[in-house]
Amino acid sequence: MIHSSSKPVYGLRPLIEAIESGKTLNKLFLQKGLRGANYQILHELIRKHRIPFQGVPLEKLNRLTQKNHQGVFAFMSPVDFYRLEDLLPQIYEAGKTPLLLVLDGITDVRNFGAIVRTAECGGVDAVIIPAKGAAPVNDDAIKTSAGAIFKLPVCKENDLVRSLRFLKNSGVRLIAATEKAGAIFYKSELLGPLAIILGNEEEGISSSCLALADERLKLPVLGEITSLNVSVASGVLLYETMRQRLGL
Repeated sequence: MIHSSSKPVYGLRPLIEAIESGKTLNKLFLQKGLRGANYQILHELIRKHRIPFQGVPLEKLNRLTQKNHQGVFAFMSPVDFYRLEDLLPQIYEAGKTPLLLVLDGITDVRNFGAIVRTAECGGVDAVIIPAKGAAPVNDDAIKTSAGAIFKLPVCKENDLVRSLRFLKNSGVRLIAATEKAGAIFYKSELLGPLAIILGNEEEGISSSCLALADERLKLPVLGEITSLNVSVASGVLLYETMRQRLGL
């Protein structure tokens, strides 16, 4: 499932083959106004797999590579992402009680890497991120995660709200970690199938995701600064969950 580092791919046929073989693209640049049979095939694959892309002028592509790019250039992700709808049944079938971490709008690469590192240590089964509005899974993320990103499945979902509904329908309880909650995290029982939702530090969890939460919980803060760094908060939340599950 894993590639050792980010890799550029360019040219119509190589890019078509990369998508057809299931490779994940971090960024995709297409020359504006491209036409032709192979481009039509590529366009259909992009639409089918809902791959985000950016239309750019020829000059942009020429700056990316001096080789024959044929109007297309992409960076392949060092990580091939999992599909949540495939992964969750496997977690259940393995006899595990699912523990998932949902990251809504967390765009800082180092925070993301630190969260994945803690999640891997804390017994999380998968991290779920949106396809748009999430930190790139790049070399910085890999380094900050201390390689944990190679050991912990990451699901990159086109529709985070749909994914949360799928979790609810699959018996997973959704807990939103938000400073606006009235209840304290330590007061909640965290033993069953569980997904903890974290938002970014500026805006928090989006209203559409927050509306689906079964429970809203917060961590107590005694200082004048009213919120924790999100990677620190994730560590506190996950280790309280681990403490309860281990019966400590």
